[in-house]
Amino acid sequence: MKEKIHPKYEEATIHCACGEVVKTRSTKPSIQVDICSKCHPFFTGTQKLIDSAGRIEKFSKRYAGNVKSKAKTAVASKEEAKGEVKAE
Repeated sequence: MKEKIHPKYEEATIHCACGEVVKTRSTKPSIQVDICSKCHPFFTGTQKLIDSAGRIEKFSKRYAGNVKSKAKTAVASKEEAKGEVKAE
């Protein structure tokens, strides 16, 4: 092995946003993480749905009527192109 090219492998501390602290070894002395095995839904068995900005409701409101109307107009334009115009 070549000397003086490898980083130092020393004791490190991992800090999670939930407050968990884990001691390990790494090339970095301290590591900050947002989620760990103590608070991750896969390991805890609980499901957290994070929708703090209300994005799902906002999307549903915005596009609720537009999706159906665009689909109807697309079908109507295809029928017009074929010459099959339906009276509504």
